[in-house]
Amino acid sequence: MKNKKDFLKDTVQHIDIKKYNVVPMIDAMGSMAFSARSLNRAANIYDKMINDKECGIILTLAGSLFSAGLKKVVYDLVTNNMVDAIVSTGAIMVDQDFFEALGFKHYKGTPFSDDNLLRELHIDRIYDTYIDEDELRVCDETCAKIFNSLEPRLYSSRELLWEFGKYLENNGGPKADDSVIWACYKKNVPIFVPAFSDCSAGFGFIMHQTQNPTKHVSIDSAKDFLELTKIKLQCKETGIFMIGGGVPKNFTQDIVVAADILEEDASMHKYAVQITVADERDGALSGSTLKEASSWGKVAMTYEQMVYGEATICLPLIAGYAYHKGSWNNRKPKEFQKLYAAEKVLA
Repeated sequence: MKNKKDFLKDTVQHIDIKKYNVVPMIDAMGSMAFSARSLNRAANIYDKMINDKECGIILTLAGSLFSAGLKKVVYDLVTNNMVDAIVSTGAIMVDQDFFEALGFKHYKGTPFSDDNLLRELHIDRIYDTYIDEDELRVCDETCAKIFNSLEPRLYSSRELLWEFGKYLENNGGPKADDSVIWACYKKNVPIFVPAFSDCSAGFGFIMHQTQNPTKHVSIDSAKDFLELTKIKLQCKETGIFMIGGGVPKNFTQDIVVAADILEEDASMHKYAVQITVADERDGALSGSTLKEASSWGKVAMTYEQMVYGEATICLPLIAGYAYHKGSWNNRKPKEFQKLYAAEKVLA
């Protein structure tokens, strides 16, 4: 009978966009048709965001992206001032990024595994990748440890993820050299996870609040929404680069409406790119077009592009194009995290 080591052998390697200059290929795609031309236009719109000095760029992430080898792509976007804020699912930031920052790995697998055997061996499968469930429990416990160390009160997810970055910093740094949480901590890029309990952090909350039933840390989702809206109020011109859809996509689009409700002068998102494999015909949000979002007053229609393709293929191409165009060299970081630090001082 196979044991755990037979499955957890070959680690997933994160692609490095710095190694491959895809600019000539993406430029050539502009003279093609179908998805190639859509991808070319999306890459050029993202480059426009970076060139626009007034534009704040929000990256949204949904799906199992970092376990699939895309972590270093996002890390490079953060460290090279190509992203100013991130809105993500909890699994990407905690179960995948923070998990690897603690020294653990994702492994190459197969969708044709015996899942009953994997369960017996405490191996979790994410399509064709594996993760060690016992190591994931360590991640859960580390989340609880962080919550136990904090003042009992309501927090936004941004505040808590900043504490995750601080934890890594204060414990010798991450054990992976491409931790997005740590990079965002160092670069003052806020991270929002609107459904923060839907990951290892949720199990951490269960442990923490059971141990501290009367005074404990908890999530203020309304504060999340307000804090993200404040980025729109601070930076009138915004662009969104959306990988997948779901809650991160809708949450980020909605800040335009929120700003309007507050009767502030905030325009629709000037730029918008979405990579998705979802279909719009069932009304699902992840497949809803940016054109549809315009009817809600969320996205302007001049610089918007849907790319119907899978993220592990499309994201390295679009991000790699923008990286090798080099416009980020002249871009100053927005450091939106300081916006909240200033508010805390005033309070």
